[in-house]
Amino acid sequence: MSMIEQLSGPAKALLNPSIEDWRQQGKKVLAYYCPYVPEEMIVAAGMMPFAMRATGSASSEEGDIYAHSATCSFIRHILDHAMNGAYNFLDGFISIDCCDPFRRMFDVWRRKRVPVPEKPLFLQILSVPKKVTGEEVLPRLINEFAGLKDNMERYFGLKITDEDLRRAIKTCNESRRLLKEVYALRKRPAPPLTGGQALEMMIAATSLPKEECNSLLKELLAELSNAPGQKDYQARLMVIGSNLDNPDYLAVMEELGGLVVADYFCNGAMYFWEPVDEALPPLEALAGHVLKSPSCPRMIGDFPRRLELIREMVKDYRVDGIIVQRLMFCDIWGAEATLLRWEARKTGLPLLVLEREYALSGVGQLKTRVQAFLETIRR
Repeated sequence: MSMIEQLSGPAKALLNPSIEDWRQQGKKVLAYYCPYVPEEMIVAAGMMPFAMRATGSASSEEGDIYAHSATCSFIRHILDHAMNGAYNFLDGFISIDCCDPFRRMFDVWRRKRVPVPEKPLFLQILSVPKKVTGEEVLPRLINEFAGLKDNMERYFGLKITDEDLRRAIKTCNESRRLLKEVYALRKRPAPPLTGGQALEMMIAATSLPKEECNSLLKELLAELSNAPGQKDYQARLMVIGSNLDNPDYLAVMEELGGLVVADYFCNGAMYFWEPVDEALPPLEALAGHVLKSPSCPRMIGDFPRRLELIREMVKDYRVDGIIVQRLMFCDIWGAEATLLRWEARKTGLPLLVLEREYALSGVGQLKTRVQAFLETIRR
């Protein structure tokens, strides 16, 4: 089995053998949502970070009881999984106040004590500033992360030292470096992996113990270094938008002749693009990392910096067209899509905005729109 095939396994289900082995050793798993959550804190506590997703959810019937119909379907599928016990393997969940619907979803978790009342989870939502500049931003974020550290120590009865955090930062930086090296291979005229395979790799990287993940990524780099690559494509695409953890969406685009060579979303390039500064005190380094990393649209006034990075990636990865995908009812990415559409018109870069539900649906309509878009930019 190739390394690409091996890394595709964790993307197909919530649980994988590595999580089960980890749990059998008596170790804990903490879920998190958003790359602004310092997963180094989880690693430093001797636990495994798990990026929250609702893989395998075919319905949001249970989640619809607790969320308004105008709430994005990602949240409703997460709630459905929670009510049906799909997250029984978790020992905690850490999130940020990314949007009002997500905050309400977190309140439901607290109220209902999911996954099961008999096994209460460690739950914390972090108040992350909604801007990256200002003299009060960094101290506030340091204080927020210090509070997370104190609460974890108190709840789990452990001590997270600065040395523990430094080791965790080094381990997570190694993951970021390896992931960025894999992404760099996609700049080639014949990239050695598809966009769907790259997304499967990203899901695996956030669903495995860090040391195991780093070992597999090193093997993957060795395997891909002399791989023949993808040549049978008609346009190089960049996909931008809200959290995407279903490789099938990208597979639809690639079946039609596109090749996704770059991305800008939460569990893609935004997750690993910038390393944590290992020379700073740990909490200051983790807080500073949030402020220097590629931001999402919740960060007010930071669109010019996001646009600059997107332009750099379009040039470096030789992108022919951009597809902006947003979950239906996601306001922050709806506004961002409008700004990106205006900028694309100025430069003449082809751009398509797609609205989608969390579970892959309306494939025929999706294919029609993507195919029409590709017809305008075929190489």
